[in-house]
Amino acid sequence: MMRFLETRIPAPFVAIAIAVGMWCLPREQAMTDVAESLRLATIDLSMNLSAVVALAAFLTFWRARTTINPLQPERASVLVTHGIYRFTRNPMYLSLLLLLVAYASHLGSWVAFAGPTAYVAYITRFQILPEERVLAAKFGDEFAAYRRRVRRWI
Repeated sequence: MMRFLETRIPAPFVAIAIAVGMWCLPREQAMTDVAESLRLATIDLSMNLSAVVALAAFLTFWRARTTINPLQPERASVLVTHGIYRFTRNPMYLSLLLLLVAYASHLGSWVAFAGPTAYVAYITRFQILPEERVLAAKFGDEFAAYRRRVRRWI
């Protein structure tokens, strides 16, 4: 029914749209029960981890000399299973999720965490599942074994 959205909107645009939505959410559910130092540590850790994960993912794809374009997964020339891809099948999407977690923490409202949740749901349904179908068709048993070995997110 909604297949027309599959692999159509780049994940960074989805993350930006969700971040705007998070900013618009009411802030009545302030995180008053969380110490400011813990909230700031969460922001710092999430942002730094996001940068490390994204850089590792880009470098691994660059070294493998395969496409990084998620809108055209059929152009993948090799199944990347090493580097950061040994720990997560989707580190680039994970890095954006970590940024949204940092932003939700920055906003200081529990309601803002609906944003990262919506991001996971949207990206899984409209980006990851279609990519996995293509990779399964293209790389067969090799992708099936990789899927069994490595989790989708973390």
